[in-house]
Amino acid sequence: MTRIVDAVRPRLASAVTAARPRIARLAKAVRVGPVHLPRSRTARTWKYTAGAATAGLALAAGVVTVAGPWDANGQRTAERDRAAALERSGGADHGRTGTAATAPLPAPSAAPVLTGLGGATAAVGTKKSAPGGQALSDVLGPLLDAPELGGSHAAAVVDVATGERLYGSDSGKALTPASTTKIATAVAALSALGPDHRLTTRAALEPDTRELVLVGGGDPTLTAHPDADGWASLRALAADTAKALDKRGIHRITLSYDTTLYAGPALHPIGVNDNLAPVSALTVDEGRTDDSAAGPVPRVSDPAADAAARFAGFLKDAGITTTPPGPSKASTRAQILAGVSSPPLSALVERMLTNSDNDIAEALARHTALAGGEPADFDGGARAIATQLRKLGLPLSGASFHDGSGLDREDRLTADLLTGLLVKAADPDRPGLRPVLTGLPVAGFTGTLSSRYTDGAAGVVRAKTGTLTGVNTLAGTVVDQDGHLLAFAFLASDTTDAQEAQSALDETATALAGCGCR
Repeated sequence: MTRIVDAVRPRLASAVTAARPRIARLAKAVRVGPVHLPRSRTARTWKYTAGAATAGLALAAGVVTVAGPWDANGQRTAERDRAAALERSGGADHGRTGTAATAPLPAPSAAPVLTGLGGATAAVGTKKSAPGGQALSDVLGPLLDAPELGGSHAAAVVDVATGERLYGSDSGKALTPASTTKIATAVAALSALGPDHRLTTRAALEPDTRELVLVGGGDPTLTAHPDADGWASLRALAADTAKALDKRGIHRITLSYDTTLYAGPALHPIGVNDNLAPVSALTVDEGRTDDSAAGPVPRVSDPAADAAARFAGFLKDAGITTTPPGPSKASTRAQILAGVSSPPLSALVERMLTNSDNDIAEALARHTALAGGEPADFDGGARAIATQLRKLGLPLSGASFHDGSGLDREDRLTADLLTGLLVKAADPDRPGLRPVLTGLPVAGFTGTLSSRYTDGAAGVVRAKTGTLTGVNTLAGTVVDQDGHLLAFAFLASDTTDAQEAQSALDETATALAGCGCR
């Protein structure tokens, strides 16, 4: 243990400094008890009797999480380094020879946590339990039957390493998934496009007319903020365009914008809504009317016109005068003067899932449609998502997609499909899907779970939330007390109090993390 600590200390040192404010909060939430206390048989008291090992794991997870969560290529730094380390051999020295006598001996290499998924996938008896442990159905059943979860609910729990379903309650019933739909959108987009795919916004000059066309590439993360923070910058695009025009001796141009990459209506079926801007191939800062980067806020009515007007302003600052911009389409003769690209799709997926970003979700649905030869509209995106999931062999019985974000109340998913998506994302043979797991909010720390689990399994549960009026869902992963990585999905409809329903779902996930049941 000493050698392991010495090996990881340099990387954790800087993270501890950044994480210190939250460590105190986490320690309070975990409430570490004596190591040798027997496990409580009441699910609600797990957090008071967790062993020191579990608490230490949660604290370590919190440290590396708050030290990020993003780096330039969209991976969470700690997870990326750990994944790379697992591919090396020879323990802490990773196969190096000639280790100095005074240097720490290498830590022994461990077998991979996730083995190949070849286990049973059929339903199994939910009364199965580990020696001395409770049956999973005895723990989860009463919690899922809580009146706070309404009159209709479904649930599934799957062992990720084996694919074995450990628990199911109406797991094949299709219910409104709300924002857990984004898990399906993420898997479909990564499957269709790959994790390294980028979305590019360009400025093109028509050589005959000296018309400058701002061509939308469907990048919802394009930003006009002075600090782009790694995202594609409209300011940088304007500066590069101005330099290219100046080299040609052009200082006055006609400015247009091209949004023809997308088709169909821009307005979501729910209508004007603070949770989603009109969907356009050209938008800046998601059409937000303030400096926020997440959460509901009033949006501009025409994101493309807004983006083009800002672009004109940046060009003017760089010495280029433009006409008031209007819609157009770049011809095949247009010369590309400059372009800016988004971070890889892996980063977009992580941001979408962590913040439950509806604008990114709808953009990814349209790009999935384009990759599959479908029209880039709501219907085309929905069909393309289903097509990609079908190719992956996922259970689509009862599933129905109508958008990429889950804002449409006509969407239907099953607990079996949601857990299947999470298991597929953990498949060692599909590393390109891993951002689906790394993007899940961390309980008590990031995204839509940052203010939840403050008195429960903070740092242990990672899950995508879903909330609509009368609908509350939660789907993600936990590592239970026996070290098993479990995928779970809980869906509840006809709820009457969103806060109470969220608390009931959080209590259920906390019980799953602390159970060690089979």
